[in-house]
Amino acid sequence: MYELVQVSGNSYYIQSPAKMGLVRLGDTDVCLIDSGNDKDAGRKVRQLLDKNGWKLKVIYNTHSNADHIGGNKYLQGQTGCRIYAPGIECDFTRHPVLEPSFLYGGYPCKDMRHKFLMAQESVAEELTKVVLPEGFELISLPGHFFDMVGFRTPDDVVYLADCLSSRETLDKYQISFIYDVGAYLETLEKVKTLSAKVFVPAHAPVCEDIVPLAQYNIDKVLEISDKIGEICREPLCFELILQKLFGEYGLVMNFEQYALVGSTVRSYLSWMKDSGRLDVRFAEHMMLWETVK
Repeated sequence: MYELVQVSGNSYYIQSPAKMGLVRLGDTDVCLIDSGNDKDAGRKVRQLLDKNGWKLKVIYNTHSNADHIGGNKYLQGQTGCRIYAPGIECDFTRHPVLEPSFLYGGYPCKDMRHKFLMAQESVAEELTKVVLPEGFELISLPGHFFDMVGFRTPDDVVYLADCLSSRETLDKYQISFIYDVGAYLETLEKVKTLSAKVFVPAHAPVCEDIVPLAQYNIDKVLEISDKIGEICREPLCFELILQKLFGEYGLVMNFEQYALVGSTVRSYLSWMKDSGRLDVRFAEHMMLWETVK
């Protein structure tokens, strides 16, 4: 873990729970694409930098999930590097309590205010094309989170952040976190059209052909939406829909899973209502979801 792997030319990644990209910008200067999930990850990155005689100039965050910005504060404090994050992700990076608050839908209790859902705050600036190194391309990848992005380096290496999960992860956990289901599917279709020398997803193996995995992720989304459609053949409130999905897929309920899967299921419900597949009715002081017949 935390092994430095050269992909092509000046483009590397650091093997970790959420892969970090590392790109050499010169003889000694480097940038990071994401920073890992906590202070310990930041320390391991610092050790790699010191071992190679590299100086961290900047961190480009693909999005603001805690496992991608968790090393920001430590590395910024140690190196003085600048940090950039796209759009609303920049606000979440500056104010990390927004993540568990958003997931839960209210003020999160202590059980959700931990490093897996809430990173330490860091001083971030908004990411735009003009702050990227020469030859870098910014790739919009919304869906998994609000304004998530990926990057293409001058070596034609594409870092894809969290826009898809590995087959193993999907087979084990079934329901991966998605903020906007419609945008997520559009992003996956876009990814299928991309060409690159190498693709580096944060939570899937590095590969040269991303199409099969992108399609596998699309198929899983459609499977889950069909499952929700079946469950809602009788009018049900959100909590019962969630209970049935956990039962169908053999998932274990805890605070973290309730927040992550629960938020995702709400996103499915919104997408399916907007597309005319579900409707709602209000009865006995409850909002009930029902498949449109």
